[in-house]
Amino acid sequence: MNDVPDRGWRGSADLWLDAAHALLLEGGVEAVKVAPLAARLNLSRTSFYHHFADRDALLAALIARWQAQNTANLVARCEAYAETIAEAVLNVFDCWIDVRLFDSAMDFAIRNWALTAPDLADLLQQTDQVRLAALSALFRRFGYDEAQADTRARVIYLTQVGYISMRSAESLEVRLKRIPAYVMAFTGTAATDQEMARFSARHL
Repeated sequence: MNDVPDRGWRGSADLWLDAAHALLLEGGVEAVKVAPLAARLNLSRTSFYHHFADRDALLAALIARWQAQNTANLVARCEAYAETIAEAVLNVFDCWIDVRLFDSAMDFAIRNWALTAPDLADLLQQTDQVRLAALSALFRRFGYDEAQADTRARVIYLTQVGYISMRSAESLEVRLKRIPAYVMAFTGTAATDQEMARFSARHL
């Protein structure tokens, strides 16, 4: 056997999941296998089964992590308190800046994975609708009619999906400089200097 001898330490479920997340980003879902994970962690393969029933259970946990981080945080930022539509959209933009709120690399990996996994493709479609609904509700909250809210939500979301799909590399400095123009383009109103200062302070 090639297993590392079991010395009693089996890691933790989060440790195995973190390693699986890294492999998914590096090589896609086909790279996420028990033996490479064990080698990366210097743990025995039998230790993996202390935390997960099988590889399918690990993959399900990865999908659950993606939903809990990316979708839940995006919805929460859409619902966060704001006095103006510009401030509300800046709350959403937190997701595009802070990987702790929204892991764009994970979203890219999930979208690639879904190309060969029909069940995941269905879930992804449902997830996109949840995110769009949250963005649309944000605009309706500030008086935009149904058509305007839906269209503006799509413009914001599909722009970001484009960033993700193209794996666009943009420094934080460049992204922050573009934010005021994005707010104007997406909402039809300008963010105030105070709103931009509060937003920048969260990310500098």
